[in-house]
Amino acid sequence: MIRGKKVVVVMPAYNAGKTLRNTCAEVPLDIVDEIIVVDDASRDETVSVAKELGLRTVVHPRNRGYGGNQKSCYKTALAAGADIVIMLHPDYQYTPKLVSAMAYILESGLYDVVLGSRILGGQALKGGMPLYKYVSNRFLTMVQNVLMGAKLSEYHTGYRAFTRKVLETVPIERNSDDFVFDNQMLSQIHFLGFSIAEVTCPAKYFKEASSINFGRSLRYGLGCLWTAVLFRLAKMGIYRARLFAK
Repeated sequence: MIRGKKVVVVMPAYNAGKTLRNTCAEVPLDIVDEIIVVDDASRDETVSVAKELGLRTVVHPRNRGYGGNQKSCYKTALAAGADIVIMLHPDYQYTPKLVSAMAYILESGLYDVVLGSRILGGQALKGGMPLYKYVSNRFLTMVQNVLMGAKLSEYHTGYRAFTRKVLETVPIERNSDDFVFDNQMLSQIHFLGFSIAEVTCPAKYFKEASSINFGRSLRYGLGCLWTAVLFRLAKMGIYRARLFAK
């Protein structure tokens, strides 16, 4: 705990059996009270490794998608009494060593959400991010900042931390079960006026690290742009999509 606040790390897992152990080994257990793994019908040893590590493990009988996995993660964390929830991918792409920094920022009460940005430190390409992903990341972020009136360095990181209030307020069940869930949730957070901090975060790209192919990346990008357009229309009072409905 951090001054009486329960800290929970949630891991949306899919075929993470080869990396889960290394990821968990670097989670700072001096402040983290519990690690929750939600397995999205993996076809490898993810579940057995998680149970061997003594982690609370939720298993989806069928694959629900990345967004559907996160919905289970946050629901389980809130039921466990979490005050601060940090979403960390179990594929060892993002360093678990930043969990403490992100948790303490939220505990300070100055911010409601913390994002681990791969862009802030200028190390994304050195870490192995494919050039087309880097360029699309920068383009999408620029457009979204304009449409949403924000100044974030990155909308597309999978390393995020939230206060309990955020997770209890944001209507995440309205969001997609696919990868665009992340972007929809962040847009809702901004729409509702929650404060967002960013910390620079190195990331590694390697064979076992999860990734989506070009086709799904394209669909994700179009979904992000559409979400930003819906955000602007709702702010202007022209059209309020279900994502941003009261």
